[in-house]
Amino acid sequence: MHNKNSAMAFIVLLGIVSLFSDMTHEAATSIKGAYLLILGASASTIGFISGIGELLGYGLRYLFGRLVDKTHNYWGFMILGYAVDVFAVPALALVHRDGWIAACVLLVVERIGKAIKKPAKNTILSFAASQEGVGKSFAIQEALDQLGAFIGPLLLYAVMLYKHGDEYEVYNAAFAFLTLPAVCTIAFLLFAKSRFPNPESFEPEAKTEKKDSFVGKKSFYLYLAGISCFAFGFVDFPLVTMHLAKNKLFDDSILPLLYSGAMLVDAVAALFFGWLFDKMRTKALVISTAISAFFAFFAFGMTSPGMIMLGIALWGVGMGAQESIMKAAVATMTSKEHRASSYGAFEFFFGLAWFLGSWLLGAVYDYSLNTFIIVSVAAQLIAVPCYLLSERSFADENGR
Repeated sequence: MHNKNSAMAFIVLLGIVSLFSDMTHEAATSIKGAYLLILGASASTIGFISGIGELLGYGLRYLFGRLVDKTHNYWGFMILGYAVDVFAVPALALVHRDGWIAACVLLVVERIGKAIKKPAKNTILSFAASQEGVGKSFAIQEALDQLGAFIGPLLLYAVMLYKHGDEYEVYNAAFAFLTLPAVCTIAFLLFAKSRFPNPESFEPEAKTEKKDSFVGKKSFYLYLAGISCFAFGFVDFPLVTMHLAKNKLFDDSILPLLYSGAMLVDAVAALFFGWLFDKMRTKALVISTAISAFFAFFAFGMTSPGMIMLGIALWGVGMGAQESIMKAAVATMTSKEHRASSYGAFEFFFGLAWFLGSWLLGAVYDYSLNTFIIVSVAAQLIAVPCYLLSERSFADENGR
């Protein structure tokens, strides 16, 4: 049995792992589309590969969650997943000038690595969170994660600024540089494993804990319906930047700064709502969703820079909530024995709904901006009654 100090040390260690991991792949995200174009890929190919990568990255999480629950090999899946995830990125520096096919394969492999690691990572974090509070624990993790997402693109910008050569050579150097945070990711992960080889011991088995899975539990299905509605209406940030660039509402050079600002809001929101979740549980989800649901109204429906930035800040609130308290809620609803499968199901449905929402709402945007805004806001607000019904159903299932 570990004490609270050990649990917090473990949570922070995992947060540092996430920081370096996000430095690696979020930095790559900021330039990979342009790199594929330089290598010879068409715009349609880039879109197709991005879609396939996301579908595999989310779709395989339930499968790996089941495997983690069956084997209890938490560290094995985490180390394998992180290694595939972070080393596929600097491997892009090895691709030849016309090697867009190899680059596309590496990008898909990177998403598969994320699918391998995610259920195991969320599960062992939830074990430690039982000592410190699930909301606070997932919030600390998300804050460090987003710090890496903020720093990574800035470091990459500096590398590309001072590297001389043609476009291919500059991008090549940028991806090669990402070997450093990739190595740091694995080094801190192995250190965490050496210090805490049995993270499941953080959370003791409850004497009355049932060994059944989430299958057949109305409360969990209602929760999945809620997070799916939220994800459907919560469009990806590239659609925001496309709208701003298309309508010349901001200079193109400002767009990366807007994203960095959203990441900072994300980190702060994760910490605040994580603290609130430990005190209010589902009500914290309701509040965060009710606030962030209106981001599309301001970001897409307004032309004032101040109102647009407010919309982007609300988008950051939504990101902070989904990466912290939405995951924290899963830990409070599911048994320790089947938690990895539960996280796999959560990630699968959330990712599928986000993919479909971004795709379909993108089509609606081309048809009618007002309809786009209404559907986005409405879909997210529908999540609120789902959360409340899930809470009530969970109380009934547990005789509360």
